[in-house]
Amino acid sequence: MSDFIPFVQELLEGWGPVSARRMFGSHGLYHEGLMFAIVMDQRLYLKADEVNRPEFEALGLTPFTYAMKGKNVALSYWAAPDEMFDAPDDAQQWAKSAWEAALRGHLAKVQARERAKAKLADKKTARSSRA
Repeated sequence: MSDFIPFVQELLEGWGPVSARRMFGSHGLYHEGLMFAIVMDQRLYLKADEVNRPEFEALGLTPFTYAMKGKNVALSYWAAPDEMFDAPDDAQQWAKSAWEAALRGHLAKVQARERAKAKLADKKTARSSRA
């Protein structure tokens, strides 16, 4: 692990514990069990969604991309602003915003899973009542 990840963890320690896990040549950063950032090539990328993405766009920041089958694929992780590394309070706000985006995504997946289970249960009930 590079010195960059412990630096980011220390920068965010006022917000709460941040753990790092190795993944696909990079590291995922986690808070309370949710991945809210990735570190790739000494660069921090924060989770973005429709709610906080405008903050990244307003600063001209770009999403993390990688090549797959001759095409660039963009992830929902956007470059962190360089200025956040000079101000722990700003860094913590950016991290919190990214974590909230991760939480919204997690909750949406849970709700979709529950709707799918309910729909499947309704189909099974309808089939058994016809028999």
